[in-house]
Amino acid sequence: MRVYTDLSKLPSFRNAVVTIGSFDGVHLGHRRILEQVQTIATKHEGESVVITFDPHPRSILRPEDTSFKLLSTTDEKIALLAEAGIDHVVVVPFSIEFSQQTALQYVEDFLVKKFEPLFIVIGYDHHFGAGREGDINFLKKFEKTAGFKVLEISAQEVDEIAISSSKIRKALENSDICLANRLLGHSFSFSGKVVEGNKIGRTIGFPTANIEIDDPHKLVLPEGIYASLVLFSGKDKPIQNTVKGALYIGKRPTLSPDDKRVIEVNLLGFSGELYGEILTIAVVDFIRPDKKLDSLEALKKQIAEDEAAIEKRLQNLTPLTQNASDRNTRAQDLSFERKNPGSGVAVVILNYNTRRHLEQYLPSVIANSAGARIIVADNGSPDDSMAFLRSHYPSVELIDLQQNWGFAEGYNRALIQVQAEIYVILNSDVEVAPGWLSPILEAMKNDPSIAVAQPKILAWEPSRVYGEPFEPKFEYAGASGGWIDRLGYPFCRGRIFSQREADHGQYDDPQECFWASGAAFFIRAELYHTFGGFDGDYFAHNEEIDLCWRLKRAGYRIWCIPKSVVWHLGGGTLEYENPRKVFLNFRNSLYSLLKNEPCGKLLWLIPTRFLLDGLAGLRFAVKGQYRAIWAIVRAHFSLYRNVRSILQKRRVGNKVIENQNIAPENTAGVYPGSIIIAHYLRRVKLFSKLQS
Repeated sequence: MRVYTDLSKLPSFRNAVVTIGSFDGVHLGHRRILEQVQTIATKHEGESVVITFDPHPRSILRPEDTSFKLLSTTDEKIALLAEAGIDHVVVVPFSIEFSQQTALQYVEDFLVKKFEPLFIVIGYDHHFGAGREGDINFLKKFEKTAGFKVLEISAQEVDEIAISSSKIRKALENSDICLANRLLGHSFSFSGKVVEGNKIGRTIGFPTANIEIDDPHKLVLPEGIYASLVLFSGKDKPIQNTVKGALYIGKRPTLSPDDKRVIEVNLLGFSGELYGEILTIAVVDFIRPDKKLDSLEALKKQIAEDEAAIEKRLQNLTPLTQNASDRNTRAQDLSFERKNPGSGVAVVILNYNTRRHLEQYLPSVIANSAGARIIVADNGSPDDSMAFLRSHYPSVELIDLQQNWGFAEGYNRALIQVQAEIYVILNSDVEVAPGWLSPILEAMKNDPSIAVAQPKILAWEPSRVYGEPFEPKFEYAGASGGWIDRLGYPFCRGRIFSQREADHGQYDDPQECFWASGAAFFIRAELYHTFGGFDGDYFAHNEEIDLCWRLKRAGYRIWCIPKSVVWHLGGGTLEYENPRKVFLNFRNSLYSLLKNEPCGKLLWLIPTRFLLDGLAGLRFAVKGQYRAIWAIVRAHFSLYRNVRSILQKRRVGNKVIENQNIAPENTAGVYPGSIIIAHYLRRVKLFSKLQS
């Protein structure tokens, strides 16, 4: 990436695709805009160009506003834009004089003359020129004469950016580092020079480096102790080292009477002089608030406990670094990944009385999941599943849940015992392909807004074992990504109701969907627990849809990555038209509506579902499946009988969503019509024909 700070020395850009903004923090909302710019540039064989400003315009136009704080300095922003893959960054020296040019001068003398853009990508509310006279409509007037095209960033995307920035600042102000880092898509960081302090730390066995931050507008975290990673970078040196750090921000109430706030970091396991060095500190997690202790001994004990907690938090993390010469800046890359693609990944299989499935399918999971932990949680199976595993697969970890808690609550009780970064919830009747983990883990690493993902799920056939030819078909439970219609009926890309398509590669493109199948369900462990996991009252079926729905209401994304492939036996634990399964599917679907749909919509939706579910009962009657009819009736009675408890869950869920959301509700994967009308009246049998 090339960086320019002198407008008189700009090169001649090739088919420039330009976007303009402060890009403070370069968070996930910004990343989506940058991805659009890069896609357009690639399509037109051009170059992506980001125009940003230094100092931040607000600090010049409103110097009296001391509350203004930056998520990233200009150097940090440049490093993050480089990481995002932008070709050119132009840092415009912002001044009162620059702000006072007319909108016409801004377009003709600045944008057109200096950049000769092919496309300009800006938000609907973008203003420029003296008195903010210029806007997107003003800019569009120059499209024909200047030879560029204006592409508008939608109001929703602009609002998401504003909401994300506000959420990040609020999270940091509340020391909620994990939430802030999820919204950022990278670790919050700051850089500063090591200056001389009072050297008290070394006298008690915990030497610290005192950090001085140059930029007065850089956001400083609340007082407390933080787990961090510290990157060394001298003024004109490449990266020298990375160590774990215990970051302290506070007034040292136990030691110092002067009430002066300091920023100190104890580099764990490091010894040596650091005066004059520039340290870049990536903050990973909050440990505890600052507090005054009774004695020096109490302080030493507390610091030792803090360091142990920090070591535990950071033990699996390692920084990604790049050659400093490629940065044109001393700021460093502060993203993190696990030590290898499988580390931090736990494949968890819930078992109940299915030794036969473990014998058939577990070998593929063990053979094709290198680096991941394989865990079987047993729901009190009456067969000899546990003894079989101990005898034949001693490397597989076992969790004995003692009794049958069902699929939903069984996973809740198992996963609370599993520490990992990514949980892979896998049915016991699933065979996995070689390399099945990597595509999904890579996608989730590259986009922290992806909370859940699934592979392409094909139907397992006995012919696979015998090597006989067969036509691969999508499996009922997930196919190539789960969708839902506006009435709450789920279906899949590749499966509408019981109509399953043959797989000819027609859905092999990665696609954002509404829900992922519980048969092979990748989820960030932190989000699983933060959002309360599966609803244990569901027992089985639709619990994954409910959890995905809650995550999407918080702005997260659900994806299907078909490059990853698994084969699912399907109905291996409960046949699809078993009355028990019918009851659970209809009941849990109704529960999910009441928990997640807007109140106004529920007023007409529940009566509508009552009528449509009645029609489903008539279909079962025609087929002579009378027990299934009674299952639907019981499902509705269960809803009405448990309204109060479901509404209480709704209130609890809403609070979690309000506190954890990263963007407005994500509606990708919602079919705007009725899948019942499309399938049964319009005779649509293929997902690809839904919108034709």
